[in-house]
Amino acid sequence: MFKKKIISLIILSLLISSCGDTWGSVKRGLTGQKEKSTDEFMIQRKDPLILPPDFTNLPTPSDRETAKEELLIFEKSLKKNSSTENTSKSSSTEESILEQIKKN
Repeated sequence: MFKKKIISLIILSLLISSCGDTWGSVKRGLTGQKEKSTDEFMIQRKDPLILPPDFTNLPTPSDRETAKEELLIFEKSLKKNSSTENTSKSSSTEESILEQIKKN
């Protein structure tokens, strides 16, 4: 009976000591003592929220739609210009090649 108590005390002390690296940490864990540290969120004071100066001049959703339409029209005109330039370049290139062939 006495041996069982000694063995259980040894096992209990091993379990408690394995929970922390020192006896001080075990004591803090058993007593529930909090570690004193600074709060990282309270270091800087936060400014109050304010409205931007041009809040009344923000674009509306309808303005955004018209801007998208204008962008699409611009892209289409660019595609048309680039396609006409490509055909003119290719035709002029073809013509120059044909002229050189005819000379030979």
